[in-house]
Amino acid sequence: MESTDVTTLTISSRNYSSWSMRGWLLARLSGLEFETVMVPIDAASRAELLLLSPSILVPCLTHEGIKVWDTLAIAEYLNETRPQARLLPQDRHARAHCRAICGEMHSGFSALRSALPMNLRAHFPNFRIWSRAQLDIARIVAVWRECLARYGGPWLFGEISVADAMYAPVVTRFLTYDVKLDPDIADYCMRVLTHPFVAEWIEAAKAEKEDIDGVLSGSENERRAGHASGTLRRISGDSGRRPDETFLVA
Repeated sequence: MESTDVTTLTISSRNYSSWSMRGWLLARLSGLEFETVMVPIDAASRAELLLLSPSILVPCLTHEGIKVWDTLAIAEYLNETRPQARLLPQDRHARAHCRAICGEMHSGFSALRSALPMNLRAHFPNFRIWSRAQLDIARIVAVWRECLARYGGPWLFGEISVADAMYAPVVTRFLTYDVKLDPDIADYCMRVLTHPFVAEWIEAAKAEKEDIDGVLSGSENERRAGHASGTLRRISGDSGRRPDETFLVA
């Protein structure tokens, strides 16, 4: 019989998997003690990371013999079992609003996902963003701006919540691809990036060696593949400025 003593969160790549990042942040914000189980980038997880198969079951939380996958399901489960963490707002109207924008993140913004895939080790200066992705970016910025104005900040619903965890990977995308942001939105993004849990995730992502294209990073990649230095910078993220330094302000 499977032991129910150990709580685990199964995730995929920290560098590439935005859903793993969301699930992990939610678990950390809840205060739940858990062990992280990493699954390697195999054909299935590589497909998920490349948006070919959204049904891969990571992250997956195992707690007291219960398995919960899908990030929103994990969020609701943690809110129910760890109410003291207040992952969802206490006010009914704000709670409904929070669920709505989290659902929008969960099921929408497909153009952003495909055009700007998460890659925490990379930086692509002067990246050209196609029009449909720009529309997604504009919608996300509008959502953030409305929440910050309505609930007074510093997080989307005043206190940090499920919503901030759900949109945290988008913040990293804006940095990776040099998305121009207004100062107020850049300030919110920096607040997300400097949160201790987000900073911890990013630091661990930078230490990963796996690459979805099977290309090694750094000097080992250069030695074995002999790629041009410009290509290496695009793969490894060694592109001059650190991806966590600053946002491009419009």
